[in-house]
Amino acid sequence: MTRRPGWFLAGGLLVALLLAGVVSNVASASPDGLDATAREGCVTDVDGTITAGTCMARQEGEHQLKDSPLADYGIKGIDNPYLSKGLSGVLGVLVTFAIGGGLFRLVRRRGQPAATAPES
Repeated sequence: MTRRPGWFLAGGLLVALLLAGVVSNVASASPDGLDATAREGCVTDVDGTITAGTCMARQEGEHQLKDSPLADYGIKGIDNPYLSKGLSGVLGVLVTFAIGGGLFRLVRRRGQPAATAPES
């Protein structure tokens, strides 16, 4: 008897959606490891703006997707920052799940042996 992983996948998806939609709003606003390392050697003011020093972060510029609908961990056009960030996280989880599920099905179908015709 083989078990279908439906309940396990549904539970995992539900947990991921809850984390992305709710817990993401309480994530730290402090710079992560990459940002902190890039700012080593910089002098910043109270707002965090780099004012002097020699560091990697002085070379940074705007990214090419800054005007996209999901730029800066939110959804453009939604004024409530908690709702915007939560929906952006939920959308990211759903897209990732859909792509991963599609790739899994594609690989799984290719790995199945071809059906052989019955002998007469």
